Amino acid sequence: MQTQTAAINIRVQTLVVVVSCGLFILKLLAYYFTQSVAILTDALESTVNVVTGFTGLYSLKIAAKPRDENHPYGHGKVELISASFEGILILVAGLIIIYESIANLLHPHVLQSLDLGIGLVMATAIANYILGWYCIKMGKRNFSIALKASGKHLQTDTWSTFGIVAGLILIRLTQLTWIDSAVAILFGIFIIVEGYKIIRQTVSGIMDEADIELLKDMIQVLNKNKSSNWIDLHNLRIIKYGAILHLDCHLTVPWYFNVNEAHTEVDKLDLLIRQHFSQSLEMFVHTDGCVPPGSCRVCPLSDCSKRQSPFEKRLEWTLENITTNQKHSADEP
Repeated sequence: MQTQTAAINIRVQTLVVVVSCGLFILKLLAYYFTQSVAILTDALESTVNVVTGFTGLYSLKIAAKPRDENHPYGHGKVELISASFEGILILVAGLIIIYESIANLLHPHVLQSLDLGIGLVMATAIANYILGWYCIKMGKRNFSIALKASGKHLQTDTWSTFGIVAGLILIRLTQLTWIDSAVAILFGIFIIVEGYKIIRQTVSGIMDEADIELLKDMIQVLNKNKSSNWIDLHNLRIIKYGAILHLDCHLTVPWYFNVNEAHTEVDKLDLLIRQHFSQSLEMFVHTDGCVPPGSCRVCPLSDCSKRQSPFEKRLEWTLENITTNQKHSADEP
């Protein structure tokens, strides 16, 4: 069954596909009326929106499938493949735009109906920006790389379209047709850079590169809400598979806790993270018993009958110490 988050992501991406198809048709009409190579390059970039829109929708449907025998961690990483494909297509579109622009610069032609073309293209820019903002917002909320990639792509298309409109207005005022090609070349380079950024992000995900911002946010939540029975937390690792967050760590609790008591502390940790992070969560927590007298120095339990040394200070978890595979001590800076 699909989770509620996955269903929302699919609905948003379906909206992207429908709107992208409509805007592509408008840009083709604008090119037909004006014969502007800058508008043509904008339309070519929109073909990428359409193709990647369908690709992103398919990937989200695959990612929403439950884990099975062949995919024990689920299908979420297919979003990374989709986003990589989108980044590659953006790069290709940028190269085609530059090629067509240089060709038009060498062999220019007369532009027509610029006022109508400017109006049509401006309408597509506004629509793309609003839709891109919505995709990025929902992608961040639901931790979907596919949605964030779609949103960034749409907003990239918006800025390139605004630049093209500015160039068309300048042509309208000056009658200098070479500006058409010059503007297209500039935004072709801009599109290539954005495509590279998307590919870089997806490669990081495929290689399970640590999400530093996510780790920092989680550490802040843990420090602010730590239980007095959580003496230490270390070896924290987070891997993202689509909308699912896989987290494992070692939690140090008093050595005399029985299995049920230790499990209660794990449940508290699980609940805390679920309350502050909207992703579907899978946690694997290994519980360690404290080791007196060293652990006593960082343990705040005031009623501990097994204490062997006085409490000195509570551990402040940081990005450096919480991810290491060793217990911490009061001697740490």
